[in-house]
Amino acid sequence: MNVDWKIIRKYIPLLQQLVLRDLKIKYRRSFLGYLWSLMNPLLMMWILTMIFSYVFRFDIPNYPLYLITGQIVFGFFSESTTVAMSAVLSNAGLLKKVYLPKFVFPLASVISSFVNMLFSLVAIFIVMVATDVSLQPTLLFLPLGLVILFVFSLGIGLALSSLSVYFRDMFHLYGVLTTAWSFATPIFYPVNIIPEDLRYILYYNPLYYILDFFRKIILYDTVPDGSDIMLCIAISCISLVVGISIFRKLQNKFVMYI
Repeated sequence: MNVDWKIIRKYIPLLQQLVLRDLKIKYRRSFLGYLWSLMNPLLMMWILTMIFSYVFRFDIPNYPLYLITGQIVFGFFSESTTVAMSAVLSNAGLLKKVYLPKFVFPLASVISSFVNMLFSLVAIFIVMVATDVSLQPTLLFLPLGLVILFVFSLGIGLALSSLSVYFRDMFHLYGVLTTAWSFATPIFYPVNIIPEDLRYILYYNPLYYILDFFRKIILYDTVPDGSDIMLCIAISCISLVVGISIFRKLQNKFVMYI
């Protein structure tokens, strides 16, 4: 995987403008603006906690924190990859007029979603305070988890953004896939309710390991062991390598299809 850092540095001002544009568009004409990044996960957590704690009675210690951690991690992945998928097509007019490295558009989309998620992380700390969970040294691993999640999502986003140029059905298929993926990831349910003969679905789900990393350091006050860390890093790196490879292979003919 050869990443031309000189090109990335050269186009940092463009990346900044694209990220700011995406953030402004997301909250344009919204009265509460960026507060929705904080309120959305809290409101959804409250609703789902009522449903799954009292109706279905999932017996999970500190279910609100368990739930909101899963919501924010999967929510960022879903949002960032979805917006990255349309990044090249939505900037087709600009690409036809001037030469720009095409990867900056999906990269900017993932970065803008990442900035949005950073606001949402405040919701996790609010729930920690509300449920009497003290801040532990394990939270020092949070930046590493965020980098792993960002890199994994960027790799998927790069692949989707290039494939969607040639196959517009990707927009419809990916919506179905993310819904199925959310149910295959223990966001709101405990792992132990999955029958043993179906648990292999979790083991082939890369987001399961990344989400487990976050829950260990936030909810369970546990330092992930070396094998867990290396596995998550490997998952994110493989995603990025595959994403860059697909993007580079397909990008030369983008102009013919956009």
